[in-house]
Amino acid sequence: VQLQASGGGLVQPGGSLRLSCGASSGTSLDYLAVGWLRQAPGKEREGVACIGSSSRYPTYYSDSVKGRFTISRDNDKKTVSLQMDNLEPEDTATYYCAIDIWCDRWKGSASPITDFRSWGQGTQVTVSS
Repeated sequence: VQLQASGGGLVQPGGSLRLSCGASSGTSLDYLAVGWLRQAPGKEREGVACIGSSSRYPTYYSDSVKGRFTISRDNDKKTVSLQMDNLEPEDTATYYCAIDIWCDRWKGSASPITDFRSWGQGTQVTVSS
């Protein structure tokens, strides 16, 4: 599955952005865990959020984004979105969407991108005044 990520950009502190992740072929992402990780120059890779393959599984958020970011599925559009509110300069990074069986790979510093089942090209998020 080839993933496509979109929605990055430049925003002022306190602003919002919405990232979207979908399969380039339009393939459904059902039955897969889908999430976002980010990498900023000179900083550790971080798993940001992951939504499990079923509502029975808890959604994961890193402590740094909890309460500000919301991950959700749009099954009609076959996409997963990351709504990012109250953005901070520390959120500046390249964001990657990825898929796997479980959300475990997103937890903590997150696994290297190549460990995921598939991943998309990064989308740049810059938070600056």
